[in-house]
Amino acid sequence: MSNPESFIDEVTEEVRRDRLFRVFRKYGWIGIVLVVGIVGGAAYNEWSKARQEARAEAFGDAVVDALDLGTPDERRAALEAVPAKGNQAALLQLILASDPDEDKAKTVAALDKVVADATLPASYRDLAALRRVLVGGADLPLADRRAALEAIAAAGSPYRTLAQEQLAYLSVEEGKPEDAIQLLSDIVQDQEASGALKARAAQVITALGGVPPETTVPDVAAETATTNG
Repeated sequence: MSNPESFIDEVTEEVRRDRLFRVFRKYGWIGIVLVVGIVGGAAYNEWSKARQEARAEAFGDAVVDALDLGTPDERRAALEAVPAKGNQAALLQLILASDPDEDKAKTVAALDKVVADATLPASYRDLAALRRVLVGGADLPLADRRAALEAIAAAGSPYRTLAQEQLAYLSVEEGKPEDAIQLLSDIVQDQEASGALKARAAQVITALGGVPPETTVPDVAAETATTNG
C-alpha cells in the first residue's frame, strides 16, 4: 500500500512548483530587466570613463603640440583653436595667460573669462583673479586690486596666503609700511604658508625696517625621546 503522507507531500510539492512557475512567468521579466540594467549600467560607466580619458589625452596632446610651435603668435593661435569645455577651458585660458609679455591685453582677457565663469570651481576663478591682479599691476585701480585680493584672502581659499602677501605689497604702495609688516608677520606665523613664502615675507619685513617674528619649529628628536621614555 502506498504511504498517504508521501502522496500528500508529493501533491503539495507539485502545487508549490506550479505556483512558482506561474509567479516566474508573470514577474520573471522584472528580474531580467534588473539584470540587463545592472549589466548595461556597468558597461555605460566603463564607456564613459574611457571616453573621458580619451578626451583628456586628446586635450593634453593638442596643448603640447600647440606649445611646441615656433612663434608666440603661432602658439596662441593653436591654443585658441583647441576644443575645450568646463575645467579644460579654464586650464586653457590660464595657459594662454601664462606669458603677459607676449600680449598683455589678451592675457587679461583670458583671465577675465575664467573669473566670470560661475560654473567653474572657485579654485580656478580665484587663481585667475590673483593672476589678473599680478598681471594688471598699477594699470588697475588700487581699490579694485584690494577688493579682488580680499575676496581671495578669505578663510578656506587655497590661495589665501598668497593673496595676503599681495595685500601687504598694496599697503606698501599706499605708504602704510606698518600695515604691511603686520600682514607679512601673520604670514610668517601661518602654518598654511609655504616655507618659501615665509622666507620671502621675512625678507620684506626686514627691508621695511621691521623684525620678523620667531617661528617655533617642533623638535622631532626630543618628542621621539620623550615618547620612547
